[in-house]
Amino acid sequence: MTDYLADVRKYDSGADEAVVKKIVSHLGIALRNRDSSLVSCSDPAELDRVKEKWCGKKFGITGDAADKAVEAVCKAMADDRTKSRVTFYYLTAKELGKLGALA
Repeated sequence: MTDYLADVRKYDSGADEAVVKKIVSHLGIALRNRDSSLVSCSDPAELDRVKEKWCGKKFGITGDAADKAVEAVCKAMADDRTKSRVTFYYLTAKELGKLGALA
């Protein structure tokens, strides 16, 4: 858990541990496999899954708003070759103004 929190805090120094914990819990088994624990911004199918499953199903946000949020997170994490799914989801929720929905 501390590794996930430390990674999120590279991008948001005030990250709430409880929110990170909820994201880790939400992702569950996906975090056990290295490949599924990471997000690839160069894979359109991967980004579509994030938009559909995380933005759409979790927060009810689709279309242009989801596209912009995911694009902003890809830009923010551009220098990180291994983009943690937990961090990516946290930052996407923050972009969408939905961190409160996870608290």
